[in-house]
Amino acid sequence: MTLRVIGTGFGRTGTDSMREALNMLGFGPCHHMLEVNGSEEQKRLWRALASGENPGWDRLFAGYGSCVDWPSAHYWRELIQVYPEAKVLLTYRSPESWWQSFEQTIAVGIARSTEPESLGIALVRDQVFGGNIDDRAHAISLYQANVDAVKATVPKERLLVHQLGDGWEPLCKHLDVAVPAAPYPTRNASAEFRQGILNEPPNPQ
Repeated sequence: MTLRVIGTGFGRTGTDSMREALNMLGFGPCHHMLEVNGSEEQKRLWRALASGENPGWDRLFAGYGSCVDWPSAHYWRELIQVYPEAKVLLTYRSPESWWQSFEQTIAVGIARSTEPESLGIALVRDQVFGGNIDDRAHAISLYQANVDAVKATVPKERLLVHQLGDGWEPLCKHLDVAVPAAPYPTRNASAEFRQGILNEPPNPQ
């Protein structure tokens, strides 16, 4: 199996919904940070990559047909070269909307982490954000820089910018598949992340 779809968007841009959508469309299994968190072997391999080792892309993506979210999104420049036939997706939301979600979810999880070698710290905090995830302006500038770099680098015919709420039609057109009868998935809202990943109780209604 080889990657057929490569996601380039930061976490908290609808990547979990896109993961489920790609699985439903037959481009799975789709690699996502959830896959890393659920596998000790995946943790070992990706932590090795983040520390400068080279486990090999085919080994990292063995059994996967697509990838979205961190950690893979950090390596999109390499991946679009290694898998030249793969379509490319940029999941997108406005920078301010992204920051509000990121600050309440992933940034909280990173701040609570006690594992320096974890991907949240070693990759997301230290490599994606240069060691600083608390500065709103700094984080937003890097988010926008990634968006701009993807648009400037990936040929237009290979790239789809998929915004929150776009649904099935543009995605299915880009991937040349039929639109499913089922609704486009909506997964991992901030409240779900805080309950499922951060183990916080739901807010009382």
